[in-house]
Amino acid sequence: MAMSTVMFRSRTIAHHLSKKMGFLGVVSGENYWTSSFIQNATASSPMPVGDNYGRPSAFFPLPRFKSTEAEREFDSQSQYINEVDDDDHQAMDFPGGKVAYTTELSFISESADKRIPCYRVLDDNGEPTLSNNFVQVSKEVAVKMYSDMVTLQMMDTVFYEAQRQGRISFYLTTMGEEALNIASAAALSADDLVLPQYREPGVLLWRGFTLQDFANQCFGNMADAGKARQMPIHYVSKNHNYFAVSSPIATQLPQAVGVAYSLKMDGKKACVVTFSGDGATSEGDFHAALNFAAVLEAPVVFIIRNNGWAISTPVEEQFRSDGLVVRGRGYGIRSIRVDGNDALAVYNAVHAARDMAITEQRPILVEALTYRVGHHSTSDDSTKYRPLKEIEYWKVARNPVNRYRKWVERNGWWSDTDESELRSRVRKQVLQAIQNAEKTEKPPLADLFSDVYDHPPSNLQEQEKLLRENIKRHPQDYPSDVPV
Repeated sequence: MAMSTVMFRSRTIAHHLSKKMGFLGVVSGENYWTSSFIQNATASSPMPVGDNYGRPSAFFPLPRFKSTEAEREFDSQSQYINEVDDDDHQAMDFPGGKVAYTTELSFISESADKRIPCYRVLDDNGEPTLSNNFVQVSKEVAVKMYSDMVTLQMMDTVFYEAQRQGRISFYLTTMGEEALNIASAAALSADDLVLPQYREPGVLLWRGFTLQDFANQCFGNMADAGKARQMPIHYVSKNHNYFAVSSPIATQLPQAVGVAYSLKMDGKKACVVTFSGDGATSEGDFHAALNFAAVLEAPVVFIIRNNGWAISTPVEEQFRSDGLVVRGRGYGIRSIRVDGNDALAVYNAVHAARDMAITEQRPILVEALTYRVGHHSTSDDSTKYRPLKEIEYWKVARNPVNRYRKWVERNGWWSDTDESELRSRVRKQVLQAIQNAEKTEKPPLADLFSDVYDHPPSNLQEQEKLLRENIKRHPQDYPSDVPV
């Protein structure tokens, strides 16, 4: 059954229950509704995970605005209009909450006078800003964050070269976005579920996915958890709560809301984190996901990588709004803009977002301003649509790995010797992983048709039969290392 159908039926049941039993009138006491939420000018309260009878109250989402008419019948003299405060001010008690009247003919501006500021902790030289209001990370976590950022950088470099040598068919790097990858992962719990786009392998790396695991997937061998059914870099790991990467843009977003809603219904102390790029926000799935998340108050964190380019389309040709952070408010979602090249800022923002998503049972949107230094993929040449000087500036002057290294070194936790040993060791490990992956046997042809149906239907059986016959007739057109 489709997620939207389940949600619709659940809410329809709730509506009929409220009509038959006055359910919402029973639970909607004055003290329960009136807490104020400044960030998005709405009022809400944390949602309990169940009632006294063990029933999940997720079926009965709380209204976001205070309304005096939820507990009593409309008075015949004031069915739609109620006076508030004094005779000069009136408000319409409309479904969803009171709306004040005004005599001014005033349109909402298309944009604010000033852009939403960007939260950061470290300046470009790796120095902490004047405000030290951020979560302190231990030496162990800080060093692991830096080591994984370097490992991710080295892995990208070697795998990119392997693709250029024809050893794998496709690759996509995270160059310039290493801080967002690793710092966001460090701020999460292992119990949090991740629905990625395709530029978040650092989350897997942080959670223990090995370099050999990455190589096995890219080379599509027997050791690949996905049984070589996906193209390279489409990772998946059930053991690490990392859902499969899917090429179609933004499809993971509404799915993430559904997963988060299930966590809410089960009363789990975890959240869902889903990643997307700025280009994904131009898809309908993005808007559907935000609306679902807001209405259902799902514990999901949307992390949007605003890296300036949706392949060759610059952000100024995608939208006229102040970036993507303002999209959240339009749907009633608390949001923040963060410097995606500042590892500590990302860590703090995601850490806080996760805490709010779980404790308050609400969606959170994080816009990370980072920059894609590498090409979109090995199928792209970004020098055709953006100047080399721009790429070089972000690669050198705004490099997130170098910036974070300066901070770690100032704390006395890292040295040039440590750097040299790490890069040498990681390069050897990546090369060895590639050699091992190349030698590992490919999955059998039968795996193309298994794991979907308990008993394959006749159409799949016919397809497998035709494929095997075609291989026999034209063996030269098929890989010789795939067991038939």
